[in-house]
Amino acid sequence: MRLRKKNSELSISQRPIAVDLFAGAGGMTLGFEQAGFDVLAAVEIDPIHCAIHEYNFPFWTVLCQSVVDTTGEEIRKRSQIGDREIDVVICGSPCQGFSIIGKRLFDDPRNSLVFHFYRLVLELQPKFFVMENVRGITIGEHKQILQNLITEFQLKGYQVAENYQILNAAHYGVPQARERLFLLGAREDVLLPKYPQRLTQIAKPHTSSKKKSSVLPISPTVWDAIGDIPEVEQYPELLLRDWVEAEYGKPSNYALILRGIQTLDNDYSYPRRFDSRILSSSFRTKHSDATRERFAATVQGEREPISRFHKLHPAGVCNTLRAGTDMYRGSFTSPRPIHPFTPRCITVREAARLHSYPDWFRFHVTKWHGFRQVGNSVPPLLAKSIALEVMNALGKLSCKPEVVQELGNENLLHFKMSEAAKYYL
Repeated sequence: MRLRKKNSELSISQRPIAVDLFAGAGGMTLGFEQAGFDVLAAVEIDPIHCAIHEYNFPFWTVLCQSVVDTTGEEIRKRSQIGDREIDVVICGSPCQGFSIIGKRLFDDPRNSLVFHFYRLVLELQPKFFVMENVRGITIGEHKQILQNLITEFQLKGYQVAENYQILNAAHYGVPQARERLFLLGAREDVLLPKYPQRLTQIAKPHTSSKKKSSVLPISPTVWDAIGDIPEVEQYPELLLRDWVEAEYGKPSNYALILRGIQTLDNDYSYPRRFDSRILSSSFRTKHSDATRERFAATVQGEREPISRFHKLHPAGVCNTLRAGTDMYRGSFTSPRPIHPFTPRCITVREAARLHSYPDWFRFHVTKWHGFRQVGNSVPPLLAKSIALEVMNALGKLSCKPEVVQELGNENLLHFKMSEAAKYYL
């Protein structure tokens, strides 16, 4: 079965080009798109993630394969890139790439996925690269591995920010405490990008539809993020499917942006055509009466003692959303936060709001895959903050596309793993 349809004429030639490695569902892709990049190629090994990526970015190319088996030449030939110069390679490599290797990082390339990121950067020769990973690689024995990576890049003609930084998403307009390392690199013929400064202004959006605002609130709260979302327990249809036409509440400034009612001045993404009345990615969870009683009795901002799930505080930010494990590592479900007022776990859509995904962005229809896709990804607003600094280093002015893009075929949202794997053969 083939659902894919590419438009080779879509890309605006003036927009800089990016490649996303270990792309997942597309958090980094979206953040860089919002900063004005065309992420013409993404590489991802998980076919379920690839299907979701293709649904949300149907006008670009996703290569459903391991980076181990991917060459720079293949990325160019199978996408719209061709022989054009690539501006940035972005990478959210799995932390396992650091945990399984020793100090002789580059002696055996089979040992590390990080090596293949390094290899592909050298093959593609972008002006810049951005690598994201867990903060744990900056301490203990992993710190030496990271330093080795920096040294190897420097020997191959890339400047690297040796004062690498741990960035917290909550400092960049995301209502979630999530700390990650970001490593920035640049060819010797261009300026090294700066790290983004924390937000210092509070947005005051216009009240009329589709007006623009300069920035988001510094620290939107949990309730800013999800307070306008319809209560899923009022919709029995959500026991059978992940979407329903629903009545939304009054949005915060943050929710106005994610619902597409307003846009930010510095959002250069392609508008998507979607029905704003639809509440998607919202399959309900059926909890037992005993579980609901425990959830109801838990104090906001504390952990429920049996499940150890964190109950969100409406005036605080969300704890770090985690992905759990894939089918190859036991299919364990990560703890899901408890809604601040309703005795239930939050939905995938609520998690997506807490991660700064806009409402048009869809995830796999199952809760397990959906939460995995959110928890594995870089929050788009955090990625965008870094991408804007890369754009500044390029010395280019971002351009806002006028064309409204269609999303992909909805069958992509429903694939079982075997179906997705067959689709990408």
